[in-house]
Amino acid sequence: MGEPSLRERALRHLARRDHSRAELAKKLAAHGEADEVEAVIERMGELGLQSDSRYAEAFVRGKAARFGTSRLRSELARRGIERDLIDEALASECVESEAERARTVLRSRFAAPPADAREWARQARFLQTRGFAPDLIRKLLKEPYDESA
Repeated sequence: MGEPSLRERALRHLARRDHSRAELAKKLAAHGEADEVEAVIERMGELGLQSDSRYAEAFVRGKAARFGTSRLRSELARRGIERDLIDEALASECVESEAERARTVLRSRFAAPPADAREWARQARFLQTRGFAPDLIRKLLKEPYDESA
């Protein structure tokens, strides 16, 4: 059996999961010329098989419960999504407030509030790596834990 065409390769990648335009171009680059790759990706977009907007919304929907806005924004930008599409996806898919998401992430990882400066720093680093803002982190770590939650 012969080598699969660029179109077949693109279809296989898109059948597994959504890909951004940049991701798909990177995966296909080794198998064809730049103009051929661009033509295939353009055709996939015309057919509705590839959409950066749909990719961004699905990405945010899947990861918003675990990550802050700044991390989601940087991950999408790293994957080649345009800024306006990122803003639209964040606005439509992040229904919970940033503070509520951060509180949920913090409480799922740590059962008790920080007892000393070392534990405070540990919890703050955890939230920071998840992409939450420093002001929000300070606010959350100062508030008492609600035992009923």
